[in-house]
Amino acid sequence: MAPLDPPARPTSRTERRTIDMVPESERHGTPFSQFTLWFGANMQITAVVDGALAVVFGADALWAIIGLLIGNLTGGVIMALHSAQGPRLGLPQMISSRAQFGVLGAVVPLVLVIVMYLGFAATGTVLAGQAVDEIVGTHAQIVGIAVFGALTALVAVLGYRYIHGLGRTATVLGGLGFTYLAIRLVTTTDDFGSIFGAKPFDSVTFLLAISLGAGWQLTYGPYVADYSRYLPSTTSPRTTFHCTLWGSVIGSQWSMTFGALVAAVPVASGAGFLDNQVGFLGGLGGGGAVALLIYLVIVVGKLTVNCLNAYGGFMSILTSVSAFTGGRQISQRARGLYITGFIAVSMLIAVLASNDFLDNFKNFVLTLLMVFTPWSAINLVDYYLISREKVDIPALYDPAGRYGRWNSVALTSYTAGVLAQIPFLAQTLYTGPVTTALGGADISWIVGLLLTAALYYALSRGRSRAPKQMIYPQGIEERPALDTSVEAHDAGNQLPI
Repeated sequence: MAPLDPPARPTSRTERRTIDMVPESERHGTPFSQFTLWFGANMQITAVVDGALAVVFGADALWAIIGLLIGNLTGGVIMALHSAQGPRLGLPQMISSRAQFGVLGAVVPLVLVIVMYLGFAATGTVLAGQAVDEIVGTHAQIVGIAVFGALTALVAVLGYRYIHGLGRTATVLGGLGFTYLAIRLVTTTDDFGSIFGAKPFDSVTFLLAISLGAGWQLTYGPYVADYSRYLPSTTSPRTTFHCTLWGSVIGSQWSMTFGALVAAVPVASGAGFLDNQVGFLGGLGGGGAVALLIYLVIVVGKLTVNCLNAYGGFMSILTSVSAFTGGRQISQRARGLYITGFIAVSMLIAVLASNDFLDNFKNFVLTLLMVFTPWSAINLVDYYLISREKVDIPALYDPAGRYGRWNSVALTSYTAGVLAQIPFLAQTLYTGPVTTALGGADISWIVGLLLTAALYYALSRGRSRAPKQMIYPQGIEERPALDTSVEAHDAGNQLPI
């Protein structure tokens, strides 16, 4: 195995760590940085579109907002439990999956994670490219996509500190911009109150709204710890959990609520949003210089989350490759090539897949639920209940070590969790028989989450591969972390919530 770099402080703000453990000497920041990052990453136009989908596909605005809130809270709790792992482990999220799936087995969910990153990067690039076009006045989509891709590559290559800085900027701009747009929507819409209660409660569309909110949050799970791993190891998991949870939930619910309201306003205005999401928001802002500022808000918000996608995509690719090569670090040049290649592919997808955006995006989000809820269930059950927050970190890089190449229990549980959802799916290409019997309600993600968690726990209990205590790499001296193990908690307070 390749040795870790010595734990010296970096001489510049440009990140040099990748999938190796962050030593204590390089830890910095406070848990509040998680709030601003995830709030800023969710105050953006794709979240607005996600909220609008609930109304577009039939829900009343009021019930759509309530359903989205339930989904955001449910998925947000799961997502934030992943974030709480970051300070203790000092590792990117998907490297820790090797403790459950094995060093090579973890490549299976990793491939799907990479597809997710590409999909979200591409859909975000479509909208951000339109905003860039409006700002520079080219009205050629490829120009906006290229400019946005270059900005994403720059920040993602610079790394962790710059991404967090961008998140703080997006928090301020997004909060101001979307508040202004909400005020404009209310004051320029005749009889705004009539959009509430315009349709009767419908369980199918209500469950769709819950799924859209939950799916949005759950898809952050595979990379949320990437952005908490630099926090000092003494950082409270509970504080990290809550800062991440409320930053993500408040930001996403704010954006999605606005999206549901925009989609519910009288047909003339709503049709404008469906036809041209970016142009509609610029027009809602009042046009002229104000519209340019709104387009800037859109670009900064999308740039924040797209950097998360590019950064996470790069590390997921590197994690997959390193499972076979054994490496942990690469040169800055190689890092740049990985990120640039990832962004180039996402840009190509954006150019080719811009038609039928809303319908494709809904199906994309719901499909992601199918493949990531089982992964989340396995990771969280193992970390908090089976391994009890104890990991042999050097063994994560050694196929011959404690965790082995493959873990058949995790792979079997994961496969069962995915397959069990098929009868419950509600997709354009396929609707499961149970879904048909339920009138079209998609509850597949709930089935996948609960069944996988129960199955993995039953098969893994008493067979833990975890060490009795945390094992750190040689040459890295960690300060004693807060004792967050199960033994340190009362029976009813085992998780950092």
